[in-house]
Amino acid sequence: MPELNINIQDWKGIAVYIDQTEGAVHPVSLELIGKAKELSAQENWPVYALMIGDGLESLACEISASYGIKVYLCEHPALRRFLPEPYCNVFAEFIHMVKPSSILAGATVIGRSLAPKIAARFGTGLTADCTALEIEENGGLVQIRPAFGGNIMARIITPAHRPQMATVRYKIFDTPEKINGVPSVTRFSIDESLLKSRVTSVSYVKKGKKPDISDAEVVVALGRAFKSQKELALAERFAELLSAELACTRPLIEAGLFDPTRQIGLSGRTVKPKLIVTLGVSGAVQFKAGMQNADVIFAVNSDPSAPIFDAAHYAVIGDVFEILPIFIKQTESRESHV
Repeated sequence: MPELNINIQDWKGIAVYIDQTEGAVHPVSLELIGKAKELSAQENWPVYALMIGDGLESLACEISASYGIKVYLCEHPALRRFLPEPYCNVFAEFIHMVKPSSILAGATVIGRSLAPKIAARFGTGLTADCTALEIEENGGLVQIRPAFGGNIMARIITPAHRPQMATVRYKIFDTPEKINGVPSVTRFSIDESLLKSRVTSVSYVKKGKKPDISDAEVVVALGRAFKSQKELALAERFAELLSAELACTRPLIEAGLFDPTRQIGLSGRTVKPKLIVTLGVSGAVQFKAGMQNADVIFAVNSDPSAPIFDAAHYAVIGDVFEILPIFIKQTESRESHV
């Protein structure tokens, strides 16, 4: 059951959940601060950030001063690592205090666990994996994401409930420029009984750091045309010459040729490189949603009507296995003269 009787006029401002682990902030949170500032400017609303953890005061001051926003900080040793119940209770207290009209969270492991619990607690809506956000004149948040297998872009609103909630993937929006402001941090706490959890953290093991295609400045993406190790070896050589990360579309994951972390698209990763070269990629909506914000898109496909060409800045029409060796030879030749 919803916790609150809603008077929409009482709810103002946009809040961003700062996703951090042991003081390391996930970059998507900073991207969301930038988008929140852009949206809130249309309503002349404040932007808030919520930080939950322990030993985060200096980080909270840095974020507040660097981006000119007010940070609400809840610290306690029991909050050092993410646990759903206590984090949800802290979040609920923040919402009661501040009454933000909209809440944005990153579509991370923590964000995807926490946001649905908050939405259920307050009986409000939540749109996951948004690819765009807009604000209406009345403060309504328009949450935009692909639907029906990526065949349409749905515009979702929450007209009768607050807060409005959305999660957004990494690399959808830009990180804002830093300013040299004055920190504004409000500390708050909740009852100790609300920090207890029915889930116990038995151990904490750090995963080894692997290259993430989301962070790559250059990406070479392969489509279903690639079927053999010999063909993949060509693409690997080309990616090596460009100092690029190799990525792929879903059929190559299903064929067992790539690890799922290499997939671009709605069911994979979102990338925003300076350059992406797509080889034999048709360009379905699901794929384009994961790479359309790249600075430069260079596409190679034998089909002149392939949808990828609608998004591409540069296009080559032809057999990728005839064109790719030419690319490799020219790139090698250029390197040998440097």
